[in-house]
This record gives sequence, structure tokens and C-alpha cells, in this order.
Amino acid sequence: MSGMDNLAGRVAVVTGGASGIGRAIARRLIGQGMTVVIADIEQSALERAAAETGAVGICTNVASYESVQALADEVKRRFGGVHLVCNNAGVASTASVADMSLSDWAWLLGVNLWGVIHGIKAFLPLLKANPDGGYLVNTASVAGFHATPGLGGYTVSKFAVVALSESLALELKADGSKVGLTILCPGPVSTKLGSSQRNRPNELAGGAFVDRDLEALEEGGGLRWIDADAVADVLLTAIKRGDLYAFTHPEWASIVCARHRQIAEALVGATALRECERLSQKETDH
Repeated sequence: MSGMDNLAGRVAVVTGGASGIGRAIARRLIGQGMTVVIADIEQSALERAAAETGAVGICTNVASYESVQALADEVKRRFGGVHLVCNNAGVASTASVADMSLSDWAWLLGVNLWGVIHGIKAFLPLLKANPDGGYLVNTASVAGFHATPGLGGYTVSKFAVVALSESLALELKADGSKVGLTILCPGPVSTKLGSSQRNRPNELAGGAFVDRDLEALEEGGGLRWIDADAVADVLLTAIKRGDLYAFTHPEWASIVCARHRQIAEALVGATALRECERLSQKETDH
């Protein structure tokens, strides 16, 4: 997949851009000479981030397709089009899968999965319309490759984003599209993700979710926490090279590989079992 190595003079949209990874991405893209629109549901934080970064702030609820489509329409009206879209908005709270309420699922998937779907639906036609193509970034997580107790809902949403993105990347390639795609897969990052319910809508209140400062709880536990600027640096390199995956924590490879090894062993075992059954049936027939 070809990258987008010339960013200067182009237009970018970053959802979840008022804080954390989104704000860091916006700063990096502006530093590359891009005009950047940051979208966020938190109006006060959006205004502060826009003033700090020099981005254009547009209040957006990514869980609503109408809101995301309105964002796309406004970007097209103001700037004539868009070249890079980062579907980055996300939330995370902790609860066991067994305890999660339907409102927990609706809120979490509404932002983490449907937010990406809405972003693709609203912006992909604009990216395809560019003579020189465009670029999509979908923020998943290393949790999209490895399950963690207590974060089952978050893990489900990120596995889905990975599958959605991989499927879209294959389709774009098959179509000969000039639109590239990177799946951003951060590990532990110091952000406000641990206070996600501050923006949870009242109509989806209730349930088992609890906001936790995972970094504080894990202190001394051995995980390497990085800042959002480091994530933005990894992503910028991936966009310019056209990498499908952008991982921030290579040390997690052993965890991901262990899961894949377990799957591979199960596949091999199933294949071997079928072969034994085939041979046994052959002997019986004779």
C-alpha cells in the first residue's frame, strides 16, 4: 500500500482530537504543513485544543452518523475536500463481560466501532474523489490482537476495528484505489481514556462500567507507558511509508504471537485429526 509522504498543503480530519492521541496527531500534522480539523464531543476541551494547536475545531458526536456526515459536509464546504482522515475517537471503561449492561455495550460500540464505520461511510467518498487519492487511519489498539480480563468490551470493539480495517484495505487494493490505510495500534498510553464516562450520554447511563486510572493502578507492574506524542510520531512514519499496522510497543509481540501460536496449533491439530479420521475410514472401507 502506497503511503502519503507529502502532507504539506493538504487537509486532515482527526476525530477525538481535543485530547490525548488525537490532539498529538493534530499537532504533528500541522507541523507537517497540513490544515487540520479536530472533531470532538467535548466542546470546552475542543475549543482549548483548537486554540493550542491552531486546528479548526468542529463539535461532533461520532456515534451519530448524521453528526459525522455533517462534519464531512462542513469540511468539504470550507476546504473543498479532505486528504487524510483519522478515525481516532475512543472510550474505555472496565467491567466483566458478564456484568456489562446493554447500555454499556451501546455506548462503547457506538463510539469505538460505529464511530469508525461512520467516519469511513462519510469520508471515504471524498478521499476517493481526490485525483491523487487520500489516506485513512483507524485507531484500534494492541487490545485488538490480545484479550484482557476486565476490558472485554473494549477488546471486542478493537478486534472489530482491526477486522473492519483489514477488510477495507483488501478491498481498496483489489479496486486499485489510491486511498491508503493504516491501523493505529497503541499499547499503554498516558491519556484521559481512563475517565471516558465524562462524555457518556444520559440516555445510555447505567450499567457496570467503572472508570479507572489504569496507569496509576498498574504502577510498578512492568508495563511501559508512553505519551501521546510518541504515538503520533509512530503514526506519522506509518502514513508516509504506507504501513498497514502502526504498533507503538514492539515488546508486546511475544503476547500477540503466543495467541497466534495457540490458534495455529489448534488448526494443525484439527487438520491432523481429520487426516486420522480419513485414514481410519479408508481402512474400514477396505
